[in-house]
Amino acid sequence: MEHLLNMETLVNLYLVPFGLKLLAAFVIWFIGGMLINTFAKVVRRVLTMRQLEPTLINYAVSALHVILRVLLVMGILEVCGIPTTSFAAMIGAVGVALGVAWSGLLSNFAAGIFLVVLRPFKVGDYITAAGQTGTVSDIGLVMTTMTTDNNLRVLIGNNKLFSDIITNFNVNATRRVDLRCQIAYSVDPNEAMARLNERVKAIPNVLETPAPAVAIQEFNATGTLLAVRLHAATPNFGQVYNDTNRAIAEVCLASGWPAPATYQVAVPSAQPKPEQDQALPQA
Repeated sequence: MEHLLNMETLVNLYLVPFGLKLLAAFVIWFIGGMLINTFAKVVRRVLTMRQLEPTLINYAVSALHVILRVLLVMGILEVCGIPTTSFAAMIGAVGVALGVAWSGLLSNFAAGIFLVVLRPFKVGDYITAAGQTGTVSDIGLVMTTMTTDNNLRVLIGNNKLFSDIITNFNVNATRRVDLRCQIAYSVDPNEAMARLNERVKAIPNVLETPAPAVAIQEFNATGTLLAVRLHAATPNFGQVYNDTNRAIAEVCLASGWPAPATYQVAVPSAQPKPEQDQALPQA
């Protein structure tokens, strides 16, 4: 009889309250999780309507999830009668340890936040940074993914990317094509500039304003160096650049201009030959 009384006391005093707390914890976890997911979806929808950067939206929603989940766990511990003071101290100690161990990772994470906030580039931009050139395909939490011109996937730590010089080729609406044409001294520069200027104006997608220009850049040992400058919309830059190179070659060939003279490099010897000091025209 006494044994049954002890069992009843155990059940009433310990097992039933513990079971009720455990049930309450499950209910709070389930309902709290639903509320957190719903709130996160609302926040994502609001940020998307404000047309913020997708990566920044992912950062904000992920951080919100983590913070609310931690608060939910601490609330459940309070319901179960477990003091959260020691739990909070443990989280702080773990955070300090992780911060020391993962200092490089955290620096990449912080740099990623600055990249998203300051927006020196966005997904889809064509950039040069950290010794790599390509199209940005993803801005992650700790690293940025680029696809190079030869279709290689390159992953760069955000800290290295943020601390380096970044050249963004897609920011401005137009870009200038700068090419050179070397002609021999026997070619009239004015005639060459007129022919080149007329030809490059006919290239598709060349902007009329600013107008294409061909000018003398310098006189050098091999002849006259002409600068060919024209503007194109940024999406058409590659096509205009290649077509301008082709146009320069076509004008030179059609005009029959001789190749510029070059100087041979003198080879040290006991009896240098006189022709080593003369300009030898190429065929």
